[in-house]
Amino acid sequence: MKKHNLLIVHGGAPTAVINASLYGVLKESALHPEIDKVYGAIDGTDGILQKRFVCLSDKMEAEIDRLLYTPASAIGSSRLPLTDEDYVNMARIIREADIKYVLFNGGNGSMDTCGKLQAQCGKFGIGVVGIPKTVDNDISITDHAPGFGSAARFAAESVYAIAQDVRALPIHVCIVETMGRNAGWITASTALARSKPEDAPHLIYLSEVAFDEEKFLRDVKACYERNSGVVVAVSEGLRRADGTSIVAPIYKSGRAVYFGDVSAYLAQLVIQKLGIKARSEKPGILGRSSAVTQSEVDRDEAIAAGREAAQAVIGGETGIMIGFERLSSDPYQIRLIHIPIEQVMLHERTMPSSFIAPEGNDVTDRFIEWCKPLVGTMKKDFITFKE
Repeated sequence: MKKHNLLIVHGGAPTAVINASLYGVLKESALHPEIDKVYGAIDGTDGILQKRFVCLSDKMEAEIDRLLYTPASAIGSSRLPLTDEDYVNMARIIREADIKYVLFNGGNGSMDTCGKLQAQCGKFGIGVVGIPKTVDNDISITDHAPGFGSAARFAAESVYAIAQDVRALPIHVCIVETMGRNAGWITASTALARSKPEDAPHLIYLSEVAFDEEKFLRDVKACYERNSGVVVAVSEGLRRADGTSIVAPIYKSGRAVYFGDVSAYLAQLVIQKLGIKARSEKPGILGRSSAVTQSEVDRDEAIAAGREAAQAVIGGETGIMIGFERLSSDPYQIRLIHIPIEQVMLHERTMPSSFIAPEGNDVTDRFIEWCKPLVGTMKKDFITFKE
């Protein structure tokens, strides 16, 4: 039997479980005698172009097991802008390395890269399959993506902890900003911090809803008069009705746009317009990298996606991404599906209207039902004697 090599590539921002998919690929590949070596591209597509590969199949089992709880990417990632010539060169380099199978793990931008790479690699009979990964949960078609469950759990548990502080000393408004430039999935997940309807977060503002500053101030004032302490969750990508960000971009590079702090801007607005003490919190990359709040469901599904991708590409499939189809939320059941790569290349999935409360400042019970299984077992056992 002729043996071939397999290459795995990470693209875009890492997550708390991207290495769990890598673990799944390695464990599955070890079961197939037709696989000689499994390589990792150091720092993503840049590593391919620079011919920087690391042999992962030679690593000790104890090292591979540590991947399950290692945040970020153990082989590095990249957001390198690529030209048509780069794709031609990558396919040539992959063929010269006797690599027959390529797995690309990333979000919708990385799936665009995956699809374009597949178009070139297919000329040499090299299979390319995508593995979904994104904290933003904005990949189309799939019900959700590995990385989101852990980011959602971090957001919910963080807001839950902040809520205890605000309840203990209810003298201000605390505005918590989460990642989500165009999609509010992570922000919405903070609703899981509630045990009762009146619990924090008291208000939730999503990227999908046009932001009205006057309505926001009215909402905050009403909550403050009712509770004294207020917790607000906001998406980093809040925009006005005309589509402009409520804060100006401070850096742009290709698809990457970095805005000023939305939470800081809104806290200042509350202070200036309402005369109420306010503060802002923005965990940033901590929210996507924290393995401390890794969801066990998220981790297990990341492993499953890695295994399924390896099976698919070794079995001769190419030009697909592994996805998740929701069969049931209670009890939680999913099945893995194979999605044509062209259906997910740069296609962005935002929160559906059925998940957003009519007032535009909260989420619906339908969203809670959908999201709750993904975060695993949350820590919500604090106690208060004030009630």
